Amino acid sequence: MDTLLIIVLFFLLMALGVPIGTSLGISAVATIMKFDLGIGMLGVNFSTGIAKFPLLAIPFFVLAGVILDKAGLAATIAHFFELLVGKTVGGLAIVAVLTCMFWGALSGSGPATTAAVGLILLAPMIKQGYDKYFAGATIANSSDLSIVIPPSIAFIIYGDITSVSVSALFVAGIIPGLLTGAGTILVAYLISKKRGYRGLEKRGSLSEILKALRDSIWAILAPVIILGGIYAGIFTPTEAAVVAVFYSLFVAIFVYRSITWRDMIFILVDASVTTSVIMFIVVFAGIFTWAASVIGIVDKAAELVINISPNKVVMIILVNLLLLGLGMLIDAISISYIVMPILIPVLASFNIDPLWYGVIFVSALAIGQATPPVGVNLFTAANLIKGDLDSLAKQAIPFVLMDVVVLIILSFFPSLSTFLPIHAGLYKP
Repeated sequence: MDTLLIIVLFFLLMALGVPIGTSLGISAVATIMKFDLGIGMLGVNFSTGIAKFPLLAIPFFVLAGVILDKAGLAATIAHFFELLVGKTVGGLAIVAVLTCMFWGALSGSGPATTAAVGLILLAPMIKQGYDKYFAGATIANSSDLSIVIPPSIAFIIYGDITSVSVSALFVAGIIPGLLTGAGTILVAYLISKKRGYRGLEKRGSLSEILKALRDSIWAILAPVIILGGIYAGIFTPTEAAVVAVFYSLFVAIFVYRSITWRDMIFILVDASVTTSVIMFIVVFAGIFTWAASVIGIVDKAAELVINISPNKVVMIILVNLLLLGLGMLIDAISISYIVMPILIPVLASFNIDPLWYGVIFVSALAIGQATPPVGVNLFTAANLIKGDLDSLAKQAIPFVLMDVVVLIILSFFPSLSTFLPIHAGLYKP
């Protein structure tokens, strides 16, 4: 029973409202002291937990996203999509989904995408007659794609834990991300059609669309350069993150001229705060996992999962249900460090492709960003519309169900995830 200390204490602290990173740290330290694992291991694990080359991509991608956000590029992208599809039934809802998909490929963060797109499109949607909770749910759920469509911090973390190529994971997320986006657009369209939500009065003329495309082309080129460089083998994901920062600076300062060098102080502060929160969780989640592994919990849990059923499909379904449940309570990074060490031997036992499963894993975690009580995207959207979380969560149900359907499809058709990285020469199964 003593070995359960780390788990029981963690969930007890969570129930008391202690922040997740702090709960992980306290539980790990208590376990280290209880089992006399050596308090000096804290410093060793602290440094080794973040002193990894792949993790260096996180602060750079965060910084690039903040620069592009402050530069106002989300508005140019949204305007282009408005002119393109705005007249369609539910046009603004579809614009919101497309903008979130595209912005997610720049920010890699669900809450950041929800905030950036919400500030631009929520007011026009409500003014056009859309229910504010439907509008908020559309943006919150579309922003889930931010951790599926590359570049994705969740894929970087998964690659770090499992030693799967981050480049391959990024490319593997393209088709599943587009598939999930298509499902989200379908739900938004059907609900809009049923409720009579109108599009814009007229579609943009060809000249207006071309002008909007010209204005937003620099924003559109950002993910093309980042992913194209990785796909072509020109640079690694970490190098791509550095390229993204310099490209963002060039576009924001010299092309759009929307930020000044003085603004960089505030941009660096914002990026530093966001990165610090992420790395705080990464460090203590790593120590938590190490302590759980040393006292044998990881091995016992893996053995338990393997013995539940000899059927690979049943195992995947059960683990997906576990991830969906945990996603309602814990953030994606913490879940990755807590669950993946257990699943690594399970994947090996069932001969499951770790690249394929990485996409399933991250897709399941993405759904958790829009499911209460700890759906970070929902909280962000609720704050923007100044509404209550329960009403917002009800409007999110159809989108969540569609995401689950896509998750099931990805679980039964591995080629949807592995086709691109294999043919790009980034991965060999």
